[in-house]
Amino acid sequence: MNGDEAVAYAVKQSDVDVVAAYPITPQTIIVERFSEYVANGEVETAFICTESEHSAMTACLTASLTGARAFTATASAGLALMHEMLFVTSGCRAPVVMAVANRALSAPLNIHGDHSDAMAQRDSGWIQIYAENAQEVYDSVIQAFRIAENPKVLLPAMVCLDGFILSHSLENVNVLPDDIVREFVGVRQFPTVLTHEGKMTPLRLDPDYPMTLGPVAFPNYYFEVKRQQEEAMKNALDVIRQVHDEYAKISGRTYGNGLIEAYMLEDAEIATVCLGSTAGTVKTVVDELRAEGIKAGLLRIRTFRPFPADDISKALQNVKAIAVMDRSMSFGGCGGPVFHEIRHVLYDLSQRPLIVNYIYGLGGRDTRPDQIRSVYEDLQKILREGRVEVPVKYLGLRE
Repeated sequence: MNGDEAVAYAVKQSDVDVVAAYPITPQTIIVERFSEYVANGEVETAFICTESEHSAMTACLTASLTGARAFTATASAGLALMHEMLFVTSGCRAPVVMAVANRALSAPLNIHGDHSDAMAQRDSGWIQIYAENAQEVYDSVIQAFRIAENPKVLLPAMVCLDGFILSHSLENVNVLPDDIVREFVGVRQFPTVLTHEGKMTPLRLDPDYPMTLGPVAFPNYYFEVKRQQEEAMKNALDVIRQVHDEYAKISGRTYGNGLIEAYMLEDAEIATVCLGSTAGTVKTVVDELRAEGIKAGLLRIRTFRPFPADDISKALQNVKAIAVMDRSMSFGGCGGPVFHEIRHVLYDLSQRPLIVNYIYGLGGRDTRPDQIRSVYEDLQKILREGRVEVPVKYLGLRE
């Protein structure tokens, strides 16, 4: 199945109560397939066709606040249209799960893959998990429900898959039996609150015990609410590791430690850092370089939010030269979004590695193995000369 179908199948198995969505390329297959499951009576999910992505997220938010397990999917301009509701959803601590088939943002109009859409929402309070292949897409969606709904977290989560490269490409995907997935995902748990009648009730909208969720917060309370969200994000680091390890026991599959995947980094002198499907190409090049006696490695960031700073610092502390690959741009900034984070992490090391940023693959431009090899060749040059002449470079660009 392709990546979109893997998402739909994982959602089908995860006992989801509400799916609200609006179609947009390249995620449309996700909701198309799931609508077929609904029409065929294979699930009991309430499927809501909304008039926009803003409405889709609003429907998922309100469903989640009543206690329902909610899911949606989007991409590019659809995610941008959700912008307001992304912050509302995380601020209300609603554990909605969303698949994002990453796609470029207009203008000019482009339907192909890059990370501009999700990176533009990196500060919206959502957990972000980036998959390398369709198998990881399937596994990550199932894990996302457990992570988001954990009482120590209670934050929404997006699973990101590269548009077309993963969303539309067919791969072998090993799926688990329905009963195993349902047992793993479990029944949603709720914290309890004391009602005006002195009774303990689940924290969700209930006409028998009326309450207001997401009300106005004046300056004397708003700050504390935001700090609580940050603490929940920090809690998510351990929860993601835990859920990843528990899932490994039933599936036999692992993705590093759930936060990062270190590939041949133990003795690496030069390394790249990247997200998503590009890691597969990089691994092939690393294998070739290792066969030539070059100590090359890769760090794949699986979880971008919360950012696993400590894990990354430990993984890269002995690497001498690093290239951070960004599939999006931070216009007017000092490099791409991933580069900003990695540079910050490395700043506190006693011996800082040399670091360079490569912007690549915007608008779905292919990134070939020979281009990846040229990045490692540049790192070798940087290592020999002991300096970085140009901190931000562009890979595969006509100049």
